[in-house]
Amino acid sequence: MPFYEKGDVRIRYEEAGSGFPLLLVPGGGLNSRISNWRTAVFNSMEIFKDAFRCITMDQRNANGGESTGPIPAAKPWDAFADDQLGLMDHLGIKQFLFMGNCIGGCFAMKLMERAPERVVAGVLVQTVGHHPQHPDYMFNSGRDVWAPELLPKRPDLNMAQVERYLHDLYRARPEFVYSVTKDFARSCRTPILVLPDETPAHPLVVSIEVASLCPNADITVFPWRDPPELKARTIEKVRRFLRAHRPAD
Repeated sequence: MPFYEKGDVRIRYEEAGSGFPLLLVPGGGLNSRISNWRTAVFNSMEIFKDAFRCITMDQRNANGGESTGPIPAAKPWDAFADDQLGLMDHLGIKQFLFMGNCIGGCFAMKLMERAPERVVAGVLVQTVGHHPQHPDYMFNSGRDVWAPELLPKRPDLNMAQVERYLHDLYRARPEFVYSVTKDFARSCRTPILVLPDETPAHPLVVSIEVASLCPNADITVFPWRDPPELKARTIEKVRRFLRAHRPAD
C-alpha cells in the first residue's frame, strides 16, 4: 500500500497495468476511496489496466480510506486538485488521462481548469452536481453521513469547521458541478466524455450542461446501465475515447 506524503497530507494510492497514465477516481462523495471500486457501476481499475497505467487513490479524509489531511479553510476543490497533481508529480507523470466517478466529475473539471496542459482528456461518470430539486443534498450528506464518522477520529476538527468546509464545497457556487463556473466550462478545450445519471446527487441536468457548454464534450445515451449489452457498449465507447486521446508515443 504505497503512500505519497507532502507536508501534513498523506495519500494512499494503488497502480495496475502499464501504458499511458490514467488517473481513476472512485465515487462515494467525500468517502471516495479505493475500496469503492468493488461496488462501482463498473470497476475501471480492472477494466482498463490491460491498456493503461491505471492509478487510483483514497481522497483525503475519506472514511474507510487511509488518506489524511487538513480541512482547508478556503478553496477546498483546489486542495483535492493539489493532492491529485501532487501524486502525479510524485510518480513522475506529466500528462495523464482522467476518469472520475460521482464527485470525480467535480475533480475532473477543477483539474482541467488548474492544469489544462496536463489533463489530456477526461471522462465524467455519473457526476455530482447541483440538483435544482435537491439543492442541499450534498451538503446534508456531508454533515449527516460523512462528518459523524470522521469527527470522533479527528480531535483537531469540530462541526463548525466541517460546516464551513461543506459550505465552500457545495453552497458557495450553487450551480453546475460546484468546482468551476459555467464561464470556465464554455472555455474548456479539453476533450470530455460524459456518462450521465439521474439521482439527487447525480443530476441529469448537470451532465447535459457539461456536454452542452464544453466545446469538445460528448455524451452517451441515457440510461446506459441496462440492458447489459448497452452497458458493455458504453464501456467500449469509453475505451475508444481514451485510446483516441492518448498521445502518440
